[in-house]
Amino acid sequence: MIRRILWCMTVDQPAPAGSPDPAEATELDISMPFSRADAVSAGLKQSTLRGLRFKRLFAGVYVAADVPATPLQRVQAALIPFHGNGFASHASAARVYGLAIPALPEEHVTVVEPRHRRTHPGIVCHVVRRGQTVRIDGVDVSAPEQLFVELADQLTLVDLVVVGDQLVRDHGVRPDGLRAYAAASRLRGFARAKEAAAYVRAGVRSPMETRLRMLLVLAGLPEPEINTLVGSENGTKRQHDLLYRVAKVAVEYDGRQHVEVVQQWESDLERREDADDDGWRIVVVIAKGVFVEPEKTVLRVWRLLRERGEPGVPATLSDAWRPHFPGRG
Repeated sequence: MIRRILWCMTVDQPAPAGSPDPAEATELDISMPFSRADAVSAGLKQSTLRGLRFKRLFAGVYVAADVPATPLQRVQAALIPFHGNGFASHASAARVYGLAIPALPEEHVTVVEPRHRRTHPGIVCHVVRRGQTVRIDGVDVSAPEQLFVELADQLTLVDLVVVGDQLVRDHGVRPDGLRAYAAASRLRGFARAKEAAAYVRAGVRSPMETRLRMLLVLAGLPEPEINTLVGSENGTKRQHDLLYRVAKVAVEYDGRQHVEVVQQWESDLERREDADDDGWRIVVVIAKGVFVEPEKTVLRVWRLLRERGEPGVPATLSDAWRPHFPGRG
């Protein structure tokens, strides 16, 4: 429910001392972030803003205290000091898109003219010559391809590939378009963006599938097919997260939902039994196998692929995965 304050409409309470003439008071939606100047125009005292009725989001930016905090609210608040001259970028734009990024505490706003740059606690301001933007939930944010390059300055290689796969899956971005944009960009971090864009693929269903694929590829294993349908001898079709067709090896990530959702769990069992009957081997990986014991996961898949004759499997593994998946020694 939208709530508004208009002091000139209050019958039994006079306007605070020093407030504007009631006839000139402006209406204020306190369920949305607003500036101190907006509050003054609506006749609110400074002491009222500092009270329990409101909470401060940034210096000079407030909202009603009982309004639930959301990432979108923080982004809306961060844009207020720029008076319409900036757009949400970097991690802030990523949160508006709903992308899977690590926790990054600061908000980011980009302006295209240096004179609009502002220094504000908790808000990082960037300046670019030209900004490509789209509007989401009433907020101007970096266009997807530009956002990908912006995030290259904030994220690791693997986290950036996670973002790229999600942009392709959920926001209509093409992998080749992302690669072309990164190659032509000179935004800060463009070199990492070019490297990460080379790994972005269509058809990836979750961030953990991306992480598992990157673990294997960075270890030097051949790149697996992604969520490809394969047939069994009885004519049924099934889909696996990652698969090596020649060796008949499938690698699958099992999240908590596979255990908690009975229907999903039963479907997985039937699919895996069918794969066993067809001579396939399935390597099931849980979160521990990516974050805690990545080396164990790499060795399991590597040994199985070598045993089953998958082309392109190296005699020794690369250590390139180690900085990205440190695990627990």
